[in-house]
Amino acid sequence: MEKAADPTYQSNLPRRQVMTALIGTMFTMFLGSIFMTVTSTAMPRIVADLSGFSQYTWVQTAYIITESISLPLAGKLSDMYGRKGVLVIGMSIFVLGTLLSGFSQTMLQLIIFRGVQGFGFGAMSALGFIIVADLFPPQERGKYMGVMAGVFGVSTVIGPTLGGIITDALSWRWCFFLTTPLGIAIIFIFIFLFPTIKPTMEKRPIDYLGIILLTLFIVPLILGLNWAGSEYPWGSPVIIGLFIFSAVMLVVFINVERRAAEPIIPMSLFKNRMVSVSSIVVFLQGASFFPVMTFVPLFFQGVLGASATESGGFMTPMMLGMAFGSFLGGQILSRTGHHFRLQGTIAFGIACTGFFLLSGMSPTTTMMIATVYLVITGFGNGNLMPVHTIAVQNNVPYSQLGTSTSLIALLRPLGGVVGLALMGSILNHRFASSFTANISPEVTAAVSPETISGIMNNPQAIIDPTAYDNMRGVFENMGGNGLTLFDQLITTLREALSSALTQIFLIFFIICVLAMVANFFLKKNSPKVDKTPASSDKKS
Repeated sequence: MEKAADPTYQSNLPRRQVMTALIGTMFTMFLGSIFMTVTSTAMPRIVADLSGFSQYTWVQTAYIITESISLPLAGKLSDMYGRKGVLVIGMSIFVLGTLLSGFSQTMLQLIIFRGVQGFGFGAMSALGFIIVADLFPPQERGKYMGVMAGVFGVSTVIGPTLGGIITDALSWRWCFFLTTPLGIAIIFIFIFLFPTIKPTMEKRPIDYLGIILLTLFIVPLILGLNWAGSEYPWGSPVIIGLFIFSAVMLVVFINVERRAAEPIIPMSLFKNRMVSVSSIVVFLQGASFFPVMTFVPLFFQGVLGASATESGGFMTPMMLGMAFGSFLGGQILSRTGHHFRLQGTIAFGIACTGFFLLSGMSPTTTMMIATVYLVITGFGNGNLMPVHTIAVQNNVPYSQLGTSTSLIALLRPLGGVVGLALMGSILNHRFASSFTANISPEVTAAVSPETISGIMNNPQAIIDPTAYDNMRGVFENMGGNGLTLFDQLITTLREALSSALTQIFLIFFIICVLAMVANFFLKKNSPKVDKTPASSDKKS
């Protein structure tokens, strides 16, 4: 077993300070998760207000892109300058992005400010996982990651419902404004709670070239995926050029990382079977589960006709199922000897069942049945959350703990952004084709082609109550059978959106099955060793 030459800073702390550091980290995770869940139910109203249905997925995509770039950078900086400073800076950037998002007047502004948020959250999420591994030995990590999941569970109970209430009672902007003071308060609490620990290791160069190349790989890839089929045809020179450029940057990135003195992502990590297999698994899991949290509110509000408040209420059980699954998964890992492959297989089986059930929904599905399906999906995916992170942490030398943890933390949202981009393109295409194929000739004859095109590109009437009332008034003023035509149009819109979303849920099921197959290649369990550095003297 390799011993790290450099001691862990937190491992030298008395038990009281260890728990204080854990509490500070829990506060940061609460800040990030409460914001994500508050805004999730407001997103349909936001895109309706800013007329950005075609850019619906970009609001989340920008967030995940910058988070992906921030993750490895934050891990490296924390090794050099300490965890606390990087976390405080990350939280400050996150809060600034939150405030600016509330002032957005266009979709472009919102997308940019969400990118600022993502950059801050990347530092917060990376350090959260690393600090737990720093504070506790391998056999205890599952328990405390479960505790972190409990904090996440509290925020998921509060967040969706609170977001819906704020959106309906005030406006979506207050989802950003009201969380900003909370963020500022948590930053100050963290400054006082978290112990200041200076790194003792020799400062090493940051792999700036690696960061630039990683960015040049991620950004054109996501641009190509988002624009293909909506802005440009899949076979257009722009899309092909973006994909080729991204692929070239990936090859260059790998070659540079092989030769770098301190690579941001060492290629040698992938020689470790647990790391390489876990990387594939978490990427696929991210591609299936992360986008669901974006599309589910759209189904509730656009297909089932729920308000933002109701949508938030029905999202809560899924998030609770995810939080409970994460907590239970961590406890099982710690108490049963880290049977990663077995636990991953069972959890994927539950998650795949949930996705399959979601793919069978329709406009006639009751909200209660949809909620049950979401709980199953959330529980299965939540149970997976600690499995592969701990599998990697417990199977690498301590000197690579931060880097390997950041890698896993990077691949989940990266998978999410690829899945979200692909599904966003499929959503737009499938919705438009289904709407065009099923709209009644009577509606087409009564409404101008420009109006039909505008409704198809931005169907606010099935999301925004005000837009619904305005459109209903227009049809009512037609006289005769105007209201009948309006009802036909709304039904066609809901059925077209339902068809598009359920097709996406079926694709998520297929991706989940592929991830379960990859999970079979994990080792049965990790060696029962304690990789805490010998030089660390943990006091109780």
